[in-house]
Formats: sequence, C-alpha cells, structure tokens
Amino acid sequence: MTPLLEVNQLQTSFATRSGVVKAVDGVSFSLEKGQTMGIVGESGSGKSVTCYSLLDLIPRPPGQIDGGSALFKGRDLLQMSESELRAVRGQEISFIFQDPMTSLNPFMKVSAQLTEPLRIHKGIGRNDALALAIEELEAVGIRDAEKRVHSYPHEFSGGMRQRVMIAMALITRPEILIADEPTTALDVTVQQQVLDLIKKRQEELGTAVIFVTHDLAVVSEVCDYVNVMYAGRFVERAPVRQLFTDPRHPYTIALQRSIPALQERGKDLHTIPGLPPDLSQPIKGCAFAPRCDKRCSDLPLPAERPPLTEVAADHWAQLCPCCVAPGDPDARKEEAQL
Repeated sequence: MTPLLEVNQLQTSFATRSGVVKAVDGVSFSLEKGQTMGIVGESGSGKSVTCYSLLDLIPRPPGQIDGGSALFKGRDLLQMSESELRAVRGQEISFIFQDPMTSLNPFMKVSAQLTEPLRIHKGIGRNDALALAIEELEAVGIRDAEKRVHSYPHEFSGGMRQRVMIAMALITRPEILIADEPTTALDVTVQQQVLDLIKKRQEELGTAVIFVTHDLAVVSEVCDYVNVMYAGRFVERAPVRQLFTDPRHPYTIALQRSIPALQERGKDLHTIPGLPPDLSQPIKGCAFAPRCDKRCSDLPLPAERPPLTEVAADHWAQLCPCCVAPGDPDARKEEAQL
C-alpha cells in the first residue's frame, strides 16, 4: 500500500553568523492513512523544522531546503509552487502550532478565524461556515459554543485556546494533522484532556497525525510509531511498544530514563549530561557520543555519522560501535528502566 506521505532524505539548513546550521540532515519517514507517528527529541533536535519544511513554512532567508522529497498522494510538496502549497495548507494538511497563546490572532474574533479556512478552501458562505464553526467548537468540548464563537482569544483560558486551535486545524477535515508540541504550555490535567481530544477526533475523522514532542511519556500514550531525533537526524525508529521494550540507541535509553514517573521516589531525577552538538560544525561519528556513558571514552569515533540499520523487524537504529550497547534485549530493557 502506498503511504499517504513519504519523505526521503529531507535536508534543511539555516545561515547564521556562526556558519550554516544543518537543522535537518537527511530525514526519511513514511506515514500511513489513520496512523499516529511521533517525532521525539530535545529542543533544537530538528523536530519542528522537519514538519515546517514539508509545507515551506521556514523563514527564507535564513532558511532553505537543500534537498530531498516529500511525496503526498504522489505529489512532491517540496517542488510545489506557492499557490499549489496554499491549496494544501490548512485543507489537506493542517497544523496545531506549539503555543496557543500566540498562534491565534488577538485582534480577530474566534468566529472569523474558524470560518476563514472554510471560506478560502471550501468556498462555503458566511452563515454556513459559522454554523460549521459552532459545530466544531462543540465537538472539541467548548460549552455555549454559539456564544463563545464570537469571543476574542484573550477571553479563553490556555486549554480552551488549544481546543480552538484543534477545531481550526480539523474544520476542513484534513488528511494529515501535524501537532507541534500541542501540550507544552498546559498543566498536566489539561494536557490529558487535549491528548484525549486529539485521539478522539482522529478516530472520528480518520486523520493521520504527526505528533511532535520532547516527552516520551506522551509518545507512549498516543503514537503507533516513533522516530527519535537527535542533532538533525533520526537515531532510532520503531513501533511504539518495541521502542519501549527494546530500545537500541543510548539516546532513546536516556530519554526513557528521564521520564519522571519511572524514577524511584526520593531519588534524584535522571538528566542527560552536556548539551546537544553545534550543528554549524562537522560532526564526527555518533552525535550523541560526547554525552554517552563511559563506554565511548576509549573507542575511536568513525569518520562519518552512522546510518540507520534495521536491527529487528521494522526497528531501525544508528549502529555506532562507540555507544550502542551490545547484548541481549533483556539487558537493554533493564538499562532503560534504571
């Protein structure tokens, strides 16, 4: 079966005073209809830039897409003209942006912001679009939607604004929803409500979802397949259950160990030492090696960054001799849970 979206060797860079930063360096993945795929990693790993690149939402300059392809229903998004992309954005592929506090226009009523994509992409009249906007607000759990639709964003709480963002993203019934850190600015209770809402609406509409986050605990709850990203590349990718039971790359293991719920009460929370590498400089060998444990210290780094290798059925990881733990899966599982 042909994937709904197939990305091959995507490369995106930014020109800075320090040099050219390779924010996305040869990323490949595919997304099936109705699937939820996670992209997880620390801030600055390239998660959001990967998604923004698909619809040419990166600032130009300083950003530019250096190579690759992104086939959406047989059409290469990276080769489309601006007018062709405008027809895709918000209609066939929609975004839930990271911060609901700033993603909504504070000078426009929610009704205007919700009806705009219907009027632009679907050609629906003002009254019919308003009726659909009210219906979508009700679907995402906003009470008195008929009255609240005429409110301004500042009249909503953070959680309600995120619900409005979800309604806006899904109102055109897109085939792909990209959720970029949709729970970052919310408290734990509201986070769970938003995750449940996205999952519910996905099941109702059959939308495929790309879920971008730094939180592996969230990934375990909502995703079918996971890509672990570090320094502009995927270092591991696997079905979610396999990733948690048999992690292969030390960065994945470190992220799992950083989940607060897995920590023993009374002990210090696990943190990953050091900082991500400077992407404006050439990287020798595994990018995570300087932050890895002591088994890296006495081994020579290969000249190139290691490629992804299939280590089990549909489970891929960077096999770097400096940091990938050999041994049986039970030992790796035990290490991940320490």
